[in-house]
Amino acid sequence: MRHYKVAAAQYPIDRLSNLDAYEAKIADWVDRAASEGAKLLVFPEYGAVELTALSGDRASDLRASIEALDRLMPEIDSLHQSLARRHDVHILAASAPIQGGDGLFRNVARLFAPCGKTGRQEKIMMTRFERDTWGIVAGGPITVFRTTIGVIGVSICYDVEFPLIARAQAEAGAEIILAPSCTETVKGYWRVRNGSAARAVENQCYVVHAPTVGAAPWSPAVTDNHGAAAIYGPPDRGFPDDGVVAIGTYDVPSWVMGDVDLDKVAAVRADGDVLNFRHWAEQGVVTAPLAETVDLTPDGRSTVTLAS
Repeated sequence: MRHYKVAAAQYPIDRLSNLDAYEAKIADWVDRAASEGAKLLVFPEYGAVELTALSGDRASDLRASIEALDRLMPEIDSLHQSLARRHDVHILAASAPIQGGDGLFRNVARLFAPCGKTGRQEKIMMTRFERDTWGIVAGGPITVFRTTIGVIGVSICYDVEFPLIARAQAEAGAEIILAPSCTETVKGYWRVRNGSAARAVENQCYVVHAPTVGAAPWSPAVTDNHGAAAIYGPPDRGFPDDGVVAIGTYDVPSWVMGDVDLDKVAAVRADGDVLNFRHWAEQGVVTAPLAETVDLTPDGRSTVTLAS
C-alpha cells in the first residue's frame, strides 16, 4: 500500500480510575480513527504515563510510579496488538518507560502490525529532565520497520531535533518518520515541530508529529502538555507549498488525519525541484550511523541490518 490515510493523535493525558477505563479509551480512539479509514495510527511519547494515576499516592513518586506502570506493560501491549489485528491497522502505541534486564528504564515506542508482529524503538537522545531528574537512560539501536504500508522510522520527541537519527532511518529506506512527543511548554512544542518539518525537508519524506495535550497536576512527569499534531512533507512537487499536509488545533484533543502517498516521496527524491536527499553527502563528512531494519510484514524475515 503506497497511498493511505494517517492519523496523528493530539492525545489528552487523563486521570483514569482503573485499567478498564484506559483500555476503553484506547479502544475508542482506535475505533474512531479506523472508522475514518486511517491505516497508520500514531500515539504520542509518554502517553502511557497517564496510567501512573492508578498508583494512588505513588503517582507523585517518579520512580515508584514507573515501576508500577512497567508491570502493566504486557497487558497494554496485548491490547494494542489485538486492536491492530482487529482493525487491520498499524499502531504506534504511546511510548512508556520500560525496565530492561539491567534494571534501567528506557523510553520505548512500540509499533504493532496487523499481522501480529511488533517492533520497538528506544529513544536515543534524552532530555535534561529524563537524564538528570527522572533517570531514564538512552537506548538504541536506530531502527526502521519494513511494513506492508512502507518503511517506517520512529524518532521520539528530542530525537527528531537531531538530523543524523532521521538521516540514518532515511538512508535505511524510511519514507515516513513518526515523531511522537511530550512537551510541557510552547517552546518545547515548537522545537519538535520545527525539527519535524526540517527532517521532512532534508530527507524528502513525510514526518508525522503526535503530541500529548492537557494538564495532569498529579504527575510530576507529564504535568503540562502542549502541542498540535501534524503531518509534514517536503515543500516540493506534489506537496503543499508550506509542506504542511495536515495540522491540528493547538492543545485540542483530537485525531489529525491526512493522506500520504509514498510514490510522491520516491518522485521528489528522484526528480524534485531540489534534491536534498541525494545531495546530503555534498555537505562534506556528515555520515549517519547505521540503522537496523526489522521486518513487520506477514512473511518477512525478523531482522536485517542495512548499511547506510
